[in-house]
Amino acid sequence: MDFSVKKLASDAGVFFSRAVQFTQENLGQAEKTELDAHFENLLARADCTKNWTEKIFRQTEYLLQPNPIDHTGARIEEFLYEKLDRKVPSRPTNAELLGQYMLEAAKDFGPGTPYGSTLIKVGECQQRLGGAEREFLQTSAISFLTPLRNFLEGDWRTISKERRLLENRRLDLDACKARVKKAKAAETKAACEGEAVPDFQETRPRNYVLSASASANVSLFPFPCGHGLSQLWTEEVDKAEHELRVAQTEFDRQAEVTRLLLEGISSTHVNHLRCLHEFVEAQTAYYNQCHRVMQDLQKELGRFSSSFGRNPGSSPDPVASASSPTASETDVLQIEEVQPPASGTRKAKVLYDYDAADTSEMSLLADELITVYTVPGMDSDWLVGERGNQKGKVPVTYLELLS
Repeated sequence: MDFSVKKLASDAGVFFSRAVQFTQENLGQAEKTELDAHFENLLARADCTKNWTEKIFRQTEYLLQPNPIDHTGARIEEFLYEKLDRKVPSRPTNAELLGQYMLEAAKDFGPGTPYGSTLIKVGECQQRLGGAEREFLQTSAISFLTPLRNFLEGDWRTISKERRLLENRRLDLDACKARVKKAKAAETKAACEGEAVPDFQETRPRNYVLSASASANVSLFPFPCGHGLSQLWTEEVDKAEHELRVAQTEFDRQAEVTRLLLEGISSTHVNHLRCLHEFVEAQTAYYNQCHRVMQDLQKELGRFSSSFGRNPGSSPDPVASASSPTASETDVLQIEEVQPPASGTRKAKVLYDYDAADTSEMSLLADELITVYTVPGMDSDWLVGERGNQKGKVPVTYLELLS
């Protein structure tokens, strides 16, 4: 118990001494040991790395999981499973949920109806998009987020701890320098003028206990005595200089440890650069896969629309079908004989690739320019397009008409 009390008193004294030194430095009443320019640059570079790594990490998390509420819930769930040493269950993505709802709706509406069959195709596409998204999230978490998190929660915590210890060592060093300076000044003054028993509170740390010999000298010489006072001040200066040497050694050792950790920031940048390349590759693969899935869906819906009389929302009229040939049949018979009108042709820009469903249609390539015009009796969702010697029907929804 006695040891604990002494240790507590010693720690309190050290803390008070550091607080006094820190306060006096801020008030401009004490000198401060300055670090060299290279060390200061390392500190600034480390702080910059930490700040931007933290911002990039947080924003990447929001990018991969944009809903803040879901994001917080997911992190809490992951934390609980991590503490229980259990694997985090895979959660369906928003696209997968949308696809699931579309497939279930198609069952109720009837898979044989135009709307139901379209819901099935779009729902399956959404599930493929959701699967691609989940794969992208997993790859990004492993190759990009995990290294950034490891730096913030591992390396940076170690650097911060050593920096705080270095600052404490510096405060101790500067406090020792101040005590040596005061002790030497008091010794010089006592040697020149003579002085009563000195007040060591100005030259010793708050937790310093006067030695037995010094206490005996003080009791032996309660009144001014040049020889006794000179010996006391000499002992005090020697004691302060010894403490200064010890503090300087500890400061230099801690500065070297901190310097080595700060110089490791360069290897951290190299590691994060490699992780960034992997993140870009994963993101590129993800968007390319999404683009291919959507293109395939668009082509499939284009063919699907043509099989429902060019209007997926309406059913063919059986009476009209029995009494006269359909517009499609008329177009198939006459499309090669159709001549462009003398006026009324326009230029059109193709928005998307389109594969012809039969010989009466013309395949299209995105961004190309073609000539289009209308033919009496043709469905309003279609135009006749020409490209050189090629001619055929083209869907209006795939075109941007130019003036």
